[in-house]
Formats: sequence, structure tokens, C-alpha cells
Amino acid sequence: MIKGKVHKYGDDINTDVIFPGRYTYKNLSEEEMAQHAMEDLDPTFLDTMEKGDIVVAGRNFGCGSSREQAATCRKYAGVGAIIAKSFSRLYYRNAINQGLLIIISEEAHDKISKGDNIRIHLSTGVIENLTTGEKIHFKALPDFVLKIVESGGLIPYLRTKLGTDQK
Repeated sequence: MIKGKVHKYGDDINTDVIFPGRYTYKNLSEEEMAQHAMEDLDPTFLDTMEKGDIVVAGRNFGCGSSREQAATCRKYAGVGAIIAKSFSRLYYRNAINQGLLIIISEEAHDKISKGDNIRIHLSTGVIENLTTGEKIHFKALPDFVLKIVESGGLIPYLRTKLGTDQK
């Protein structure tokens, strides 16, 4: 279960505003990447963001380039989950590979407001809006995807599964 405050955005949020391109080829740590999350779209994001908060967006979240940093910066900024009407396929896969929880919901964007507090019940596929009391259903993620996210990403998941849990 994930619980947090909502940061809401519209359609076609592209990787250039999720993680600005000017930082793409700099050798930054995960923590340094996190400091630039959303700065071109929402300069107040990191000031208002608390660990576990949830991003809700419209269609085509993560469109643009395939840069992995767009998922990594959100994970290390402390985002608990991203809910969108749809994701670019590359962003979707990059997020899972990085251990960032992403949920597809056609209804959430229209029924959740900025600043609402929500709880995501992964096992039942329900988003509970604690501010309004409304419940929104989504197609639950497959168990293997949840295990990748819970492991912290694809590499840690594979290390554990293969018994080579070393860095």
C-alpha cells in the first residue's frame, strides 16, 4: 500500500521536463539527479514534495527521449508512485527497471485533484481518495512486476533471484 499527497500534471509530460536534457550527459549521482526532478515543468516540485508523494498525470506521460534518468530522478526524489492515463512504452519500462511504481488509470486524473491525499491498494487495484472518499479501480500490476518494484528495480531483483545478491 502506498499513501501520499498528489502532485498533478496534464498530458504529454515529456522526459525533457521530467529530467532536463542539460543534465543528461553529466556524471551525476542518483541524489544529484533527484535535485533536478521536474525543475523545468514545476520549479516548486522538490520544495513541496514529501517522500512517498504521488504524481498523477494525463496521457502519454514520459514521452520524448528514452533517457533512463527521467525515471531515476523521480525514484530518488522520493516519489511513491506515478499514476497516469497512459505512459510512453519506454518510460513505462524504464520506471519498472528502476523500481518506480507506475499505474495506468483512465479515471484517476479526472477524479483526483492536486493536494488530495490518496492511498493505493496494490493487491486490490484500488486508489482511495482520502480527501473525497472516492474509490477508483485500476488493473492491478502482475506479481512479477510488483516483485521487481519491491526489490528496488530489475538489477536488484535479478541478483536476488539468481543468488548473486552482491554489488
